This record gives sequence, C-alpha cells and structure tokens, in this order.
Amino acid sequence: MKLKPYALLAVATIVGGSLAADDFDVVTAWGKDCQKCHAEDGSGLTKKGRKLRLKDYRKAEVQAEMSDEEIVKAIKEGVKEDGEFTMNAYGEDYTDEQIAAFLAYVRSLAK
Repeated sequence: MKLKPYALLAVATIVGGSLAADDFDVVTAWGKDCQKCHAEDGSGLTKKGRKLRLKDYRKAEVQAEMSDEEIVKAIKEGVKEDGEFTMNAYGEDYTDEQIAAFLAYVRSLAK
C-alpha cells in the first residue's frame, strides 16, 4: 500500500511526536475544537452531532469512505451544507503539521 504525503506526515507526527515546535497535543485540541460535535471517541453521538447526523469515525466503513485529502480539506476549509457552515474552517488556526496530526487522530479512532 502506497501512503500519501499527508498520511506519511501524520504517521511521523504520531510516531515521532509533534513536528511543530509548540508541542502540539492533538487530543487536547480535539477536546477543544472537535469533541463538542464529533464526541470524544469520534462517534458523533453528541447533541450537535446527532442534529448534524455526523458519521461515526469508529466504523471501518466510514473511514474507508473518506480520503485523507477530504479530511484535510474539511479541517482546513470547513464543511458547508446548503450554503452554511456545518463545520468551522480551521486552516487559519492550525499548521499543516497539526492538521496532519488531526488526520492521524481521526484514523486512529477506527475500531
């Protein structure tokens, strides 16, 4: 299996620790910016997650439906539905290395 650049960076981030000088903690960042909708475990079983009908990132079939590029794009640019953001854009808040850590974290939620 050939890994894509984002996947390689994500693996390096998880295995080697943060590549950013600020000692980024993806679990803390997930809790701050993602957990309110996606839940701590990625299930999407929160009040807001249920309302938005979010996918359960713990499921292998859900993970298989999403490419690394789609996940990165959603994090950077946000997600719009009917012209309104259903997920905020975080491209201005996080570096590419930090976004790669989010990607790796989302992938790690699969059971």
